[in-house]
Amino acid sequence: MSTESLTERQETVLALVVHEYIEGARPVGSKRLVNRYSLGISSATVRNDMAFMTEAGYLRQPHTSAGRVPTEQGYRYFVARLLGDTELPQSEKRLISHQFHQMRGDVDEWVRLAASVLASQSRVASLVTTPLPDRTVFKHLELIGTQGRQVLMVLVLEGGDVRQQMLTLSEPIGQAQLRQTAERLTGACAGQDANGVRAQSSRFGTLGKEIAAVVSESLERADEFSSGEIHRDGLANVLSQPEFSDTESGRDALRLLEERSLLEEVLAKALSPTIGGVQVVIGGEGAWEELKDFSMVLARYGAAGYAIGTLGVFGPKRMSYGRSISAVRYVAGLMSNLVVEAFDA
Repeated sequence: MSTESLTERQETVLALVVHEYIEGARPVGSKRLVNRYSLGISSATVRNDMAFMTEAGYLRQPHTSAGRVPTEQGYRYFVARLLGDTELPQSEKRLISHQFHQMRGDVDEWVRLAASVLASQSRVASLVTTPLPDRTVFKHLELIGTQGRQVLMVLVLEGGDVRQQMLTLSEPIGQAQLRQTAERLTGACAGQDANGVRAQSSRFGTLGKEIAAVVSESLERADEFSSGEIHRDGLANVLSQPEFSDTESGRDALRLLEERSLLEEVLAKALSPTIGGVQVVIGGEGAWEELKDFSMVLARYGAAGYAIGTLGVFGPKRMSYGRSISAVRYVAGLMSNLVVEAFDA
């Protein structure tokens, strides 16, 4: 697919096609653009520009003689180059801010309100994770023998998050020794992060060192992304869209929002470490087949040294990106300020 820049006129046509398709969910024809927007050019010229952008991969024509709709490449070009900086109206910002400050000090209520506000503002679905410490800390360990060399490791983190993992040891170990090793590790490493656990491992024997290495690796993975509880809202907004009106598509949308493992993978890989920076994932960006019909607008919130969470919206590729990005950016900023105030109190 082409990555070349478009002319200014072609960019205008592309932006209008995206706007019209988001608004009406119908293929957009050249005559409609000329008649509605007084472009000062002929329908034939617009049609030629559309044909060029179709060939270049920015638009597609669902049926012969039909109008055009944006492709994933077209949406990406629109978001990256044509959308510009967007902001919610000041009146809406004031209302949202007032709602949050009425719940000052109640983090759970903030998270639920953030999910509700994002769903309402974007008119799609939202997801918000509870803020967790930005450094994953070991709390408690259990080792449960199953059969042969197989052992179930149950790792409890500060904040209550629980990670389970099946281990294959170098040799069979009895339950009494497993329990003793788990107790020694817990006593020595409680309150430590991945580096702290690694530093303590020299105190243990062969089994303890083996388990400590696995624990420190688990803590490092959790540091890369730890989602906490995921709050969702606005699924009905997604299911009401024409793209998901049939039962199967609706089920797909529901399953994607409820599949924690997929969401965690997407959030871990798609989000940068920067707090407050908004990222747009369109059609899975070629990495997630399950997301080919969807877009996500995501951001981290919180503050380094305090706690960090994730929030965003989820809907069809034909979502209002300007409004969604504005809402996500503003709510992420509000949540960051509230988290700092709560943890600094």
